[in-house]
Amino acid sequence: MKLYTIETGNFKLDGGAMFGVVPKSIWNRTNPADPNNMIDIAARSLLIEDGNRLILIDTGLGNKQSDKFFGYYYLWGDDNLDKSLRNHGFHRDDITDVFLTHLHFDHCGGSILLNKEKGIYEPAFKNARFWSNKDHWEWATKPNDREKASFLKENIFPIQESGQLSFLPVPDNGFLKNAELGFDVLYVNGHTDKQMIPHIQYKGKTLVFMADLLPTVGHIPLPFVMGYDTRPLLTLEEKKTFLDHAVTNNFYLLLEHDAHNEVCTLQQTEKGVRLKDTFSFKELFN
Repeated sequence: MKLYTIETGNFKLDGGAMFGVVPKSIWNRTNPADPNNMIDIAARSLLIEDGNRLILIDTGLGNKQSDKFFGYYYLWGDDNLDKSLRNHGFHRDDITDVFLTHLHFDHCGGSILLNKEKGIYEPAFKNARFWSNKDHWEWATKPNDREKASFLKENIFPIQESGQLSFLPVPDNGFLKNAELGFDVLYVNGHTDKQMIPHIQYKGKTLVFMADLLPTVGHIPLPFVMGYDTRPLLTLEEKKTFLDHAVTNNFYLLLEHDAHNEVCTLQQTEKGVRLKDTFSFKELFN
């Protein structure tokens, strides 16, 4: 097995929304805001090369939305999915599986392309199976009013219409061992219903793809919960359980949204779980 980080493109989000009730004077120390109160955000995916399978975890924002849409998110940098795949010697047609942690547009937007000649939406990975779960799919396709703006129909329904959609089971205990794709999956519900958090065994370490359970190192303290979360008190509970487990088992956390830190480890302190070390993916695993 080989793993590669895939940088799909950077953007910005409102710092207050990213940290909920935490005052700016505190979160601005770890995630400094620009004059518009926006903070740097990555859309970092993970590529798993395992035998004859090439599995991509999340796909970023994509590029099919309007200039007006992207104008809200202040795109920056020159990274994109195709460029990053190419840097590792791959093409999107090589992808056999796309695992979507959840269906918010910044995690699945790159899954679907707009074919302007035909005027239709079609899968960006024509040879891949797309993986979600039935509970989250139901949640996303019949969205509540709070999340409706994050679940874009053009990102979701074309996956099903393509015939390339598959579902992973949701066990009663919320932890799927040795899933179809060769790694374990933790289900969490505070941010959105049945978000999937992959746990991957790699080079003697457990690497956890954090998605929106822990967006950046600045979100490690328990009360630092995003305003986007639909059930913030549940996020608080899920974070505590996970962070304690991560310290006990020396997990390495791959941060999807931290534009400046790829991987981190944690330690227990008198103030609770806190950051231990940060690493680039390359220095840790190459």
